[in-house]
Amino acid sequence: MDIYEIIKKRRTIRRFKQKEIPLELLEKFVDMARIAPSGANIQPLEYIIVNDKKIVDEIFPLTGWAGYLGKDGPPPEGRRPVAYIVVLINNDLNSSTPKHDAGASIENILLSATYEGIGCCWIGSINREKLREILNIPKNYEIDSVIALGYPDEESVIEEFKGSVKYWKDEKGVMHVPKRNLKDILHYNKF
Repeated sequence: MDIYEIIKKRRTIRRFKQKEIPLELLEKFVDMARIAPSGANIQPLEYIIVNDKKIVDEIFPLTGWAGYLGKDGPPPEGRRPVAYIVVLINNDLNSSTPKHDAGASIENILLSATYEGIGCCWIGSINREKLREILNIPKNYEIDSVIALGYPDEESVIEEFKGSVKYWKDEKGVMHVPKRNLKDILHYNKF
């Protein structure tokens, strides 16, 4: 797969096979995040890999899933993530661009996971205080995001935008995600 194929193939996955992801792969994803761009090279991000089943199960109810899908959004028992990567911002490092840094590093994780055949869901809807307690995260760290990971047990495809950004599932359970057309978002030289 070339980089363009990986980018197009990278879709949010919310249903996972219950097969363990090798720790070496999870570490590789964090290593790819580590080398992402960072404003003034401050590098304020740190990561927690969670692959212990007991802790993975404790984290699941602290995450919000697919608001557009209602009760069909969260993965059911037996199709939930098998690992998480928690993205932290070390506020002691006084970065002026921590959210930009997080976005770049998270995209590296998502693309690396896609390349390795791992599905993932970038989650910002989190009960951060309970997560902080479970994972013993110090107060000087901000919890940016949680990335849910596992081998995909569903398909997600890009859908042509037809007036609504709401994603939906068809009768076969395939997720359709509308994306705005290039001609509608691209401007040349001036607006």
